[in-house]
Amino acid sequence: MTTASTTGRRSWIFYAALLILFWGVWGAFSALPATWYGYPDEMIYSIWALTMIIPAAFILRGQKWDRRPAATIYGLLIGLTGAGGQLVLFQALTMGPAYLIFPIISISPAITVVMAMVLLRERISPLAVVGLVLALAAIVLFTITGGESDESSGPWLLLAILICVAWGVQAYFMRKTATIGVNEATTFGWMTISGLLLIPVALISLGGLPTDFPWQAPALTAATQVLNAAGALFLVMALARGKAAIVAPTTNALAPALTVIISLIAYQTLPSPYGAIAIVLALVGSTLMVYSDEKRGEAPTPAVGASREHVR
Repeated sequence: MTTASTTGRRSWIFYAALLILFWGVWGAFSALPATWYGYPDEMIYSIWALTMIIPAAFILRGQKWDRRPAATIYGLLIGLTGAGGQLVLFQALTMGPAYLIFPIISISPAITVVMAMVLLRERISPLAVVGLVLALAAIVLFTITGGESDESSGPWLLLAILICVAWGVQAYFMRKTATIGVNEATTFGWMTISGLLLIPVALISLGGLPTDFPWQAPALTAATQVLNAAGALFLVMALARGKAAIVAPTTNALAPALTVIISLIAYQTLPSPYGAIAIVLALVGSTLMVYSDEKRGEAPTPAVGASREHVR
């Protein structure tokens, strides 16, 4: 049985580790529905939004829904920037090269860090700054696949920048809601609602609900996307306990590192030189940030205290 004292001992590192595990595994197998069955991205999004209901039901059990206007506004902002960014990504990938789009998007943790340090007055030690730089470099390197193209600019570039900003702002708002005492259940509940609200948009852009795919396609999609959904919950829980300037770059660096390692085992594919360097940078940078943060210590946010009051 989980007790309040047990919950209180769990730092952001515990939930960040779960996030890295779930997103790392998800990243290794997320492309299978499209690769094996040609399943469209819009359907993958729709099923992901539905799988969000599972972790939402888990976290909402025994928790009180925060009815304050601030909780609603921030919750919708978090949900719409995350889910909306995903839909915009599908459009961007139809217009421009993925190997240029993803490195731009990968810079989103830097936006989170800047916003957290300026608006939330978060401070990190010099050692953590070194780790931050290494982690951000690793994130960019993970997305570099090489290739040549004349499409160095175009409408897709604006969309990629928009996604980068949206996801960077989303992580900041997750931390912001925790600092004003909005519990994790409410935040994730609004994320789930926002994702569900955008399903019609995805289906309309697809031209309707496709029925010519075998049952294995949606089943495999659900099996992989539930890992993505659970990871999103762990991100909310990690940001409720740790600084956004530490949590965002750490998780965004280590999850792809785990994906590369799992892919190496599952598919016998060696990482590119960029990927190998990125793994080392991710491990070193994240270790420095975690060590520095644990050494300094951090008081729990009001959101964590509010959640503990409702633990049974």
